[in-house]
Amino acid sequence: MKITPGLIWIGWITLVTLVFYLGLAMHTAILRGRHRVMAPAAAGHPAFDLATRIHANTLEYLVPFLVALWMCAVFYEPLPAAILGIVWLFGRIIYVVGYWSAPPRRQPGFILAMIALVLLLILTAYGLFRMGLVMGV
Repeated sequence: MKITPGLIWIGWITLVTLVFYLGLAMHTAILRGRHRVMAPAAAGHPAFDLATRIHANTLEYLVPFLVALWMCAVFYEPLPAAILGIVWLFGRIIYVVGYWSAPPRRQPGFILAMIALVLLLILTAYGLFRMGLVMGV
């Protein structure tokens, strides 16, 4: 595979996304200790419960996002994938900030990230279809 500047952007977006996710994990662990929620308990203080939910929801969407991001970059084009990756990341940040302030406020960030994810999947499918036609598959 040829490494292009677009793929470098995809690498950076992947790295920032993983650091963001690890930051959520560390915040959840800190709250577990601060509020003395002893493992294996998964609930306790409301702040810990909220952090756990935010962390878990981010994990639920992390795998589909990263797979779609890289597949779109490889099978369609890196630049649109990078733009949608940045949109997804900002959507998740908006989601986290909204959820922390009041759980119903998480919706705009969730919707933004979901639109970016769906577009990544659509562009991936289009790229696979286009490549299949060119290669006769």
